[in-house]
Amino acid sequence: MRIPFATAMIIALALPQAVAAKTVVVTAAHMIDVLAGKRVDDPQVTVTDGRITAVGHKGDAMPKDAEVIDLGNRTLLPGLIDMHVHLTGDPHFSGYRGLEFTDNFWTVVGVANAKKTLEAGFTTVRNVGSDNYADVALMQGINGGFVPGPRIVPATYALGVTGGHCDSTEFPPSINVPSPQIANSPQEFRAQVRKVRKYGAQVIKICMTGGVFSKTDSVGAQQMSLEEVKAVVDEAHMLGMRVAAHAHGTAGINDALRAGVDTIEHASLADEESFKLAKAKGAWFDMDIYNDDYILAEGEKNGVFAESLAKERLIGRKQRETFRAAHAAGVKLLFGTDGGVYPNGDNAKQFATMVEWGMTPIEAITAATKSAAEALDRTADVGAIAAGRYGDMIAVDGDPLADVRVLQHVGFVMKGGEVVRR
Repeated sequence: MRIPFATAMIIALALPQAVAAKTVVVTAAHMIDVLAGKRVDDPQVTVTDGRITAVGHKGDAMPKDAEVIDLGNRTLLPGLIDMHVHLTGDPHFSGYRGLEFTDNFWTVVGVANAKKTLEAGFTTVRNVGSDNYADVALMQGINGGFVPGPRIVPATYALGVTGGHCDSTEFPPSINVPSPQIANSPQEFRAQVRKVRKYGAQVIKICMTGGVFSKTDSVGAQQMSLEEVKAVVDEAHMLGMRVAAHAHGTAGINDALRAGVDTIEHASLADEESFKLAKAKGAWFDMDIYNDDYILAEGEKNGVFAESLAKERLIGRKQRETFRAAHAAGVKLLFGTDGGVYPNGDNAKQFATMVEWGMTPIEAITAATKSAAEALDRTADVGAIAAGRYGDMIAVDGDPLADVRVLQHVGFVMKGGEVVRR
């Protein structure tokens, strides 16, 4: 049977059309190879359809139709990874000031912060706590191309106990605040893990001890029992998810490690036993050692509770001393800033603090690239400039191995082969 020409054209237009693969070749004067831990001169990186297909040197053969981006004398690095952010937070509205806004205002704040974070060179973040599943909404909006932002690994709600760091403790009994993240037994925590996973969580965050910004608790006091955290870890690992534990106090840190959590957030009062447990269990410490400067300088003006400022004065320097001791002991360390406690977009300021307190520049950079990808279990996708991984790259003037502060001034950002900042 002969098909009329017009009909044939309609059928042809309805069929999927072959699209030519987009190829971009990036060259620069230098590149930081985080897998080898060294600088490479005259790199040439080929990205096809968003993934790196070749890493070589200037002058290597390249596809004829490739777009070439020559970054001149700049140094190329993998897209950076921040393992502890709150994109929907803004430190300028601390304490009771946040009550001036409707609930969904914070999702709008997250849209702005996502753009700032990406343009600062952080192409992947782990968002460890957000109300109303706002981090999932951000992730979906970014993945759908509606708004710019980094790749997000969302935790949704951080899970905790009644009256704990993850609860709202700043109100009298007459004010009833919804607390969908609260559990008070091993079985209830198992149910919470299943619930947040159902609605988009890709990592589980728990509040193991008190915290700085919760108004009424002791910053180091343990709040979840060993049995409760074991239930969380067992359920999450069974579902293929990793667990991050907010933990400042020694007892809470050590019980979380005994239970098998994957990362300890803050780890301020970790001791020698903590270091031994972390190394034996293969756990990571994710320590936000920069933001103490911002909190103490700007917190009172921003409305931070007086109780919280007192706790920060108590624990800030001790956390930095613990960071230095953990590094010396050989504990695996990540780059996590607690963005949202200070302005998102200033994430790279922590690199200099990590170097000041014991790391070399390459170790600090590795914490935000190779090591972070390992802790996320995403080494096939992010964390290095290597064949098969996403075309996530940044470039800076100068040599970050000589002065890590140059990472605070990123001049070029590429995410998935698309130029974000140039």
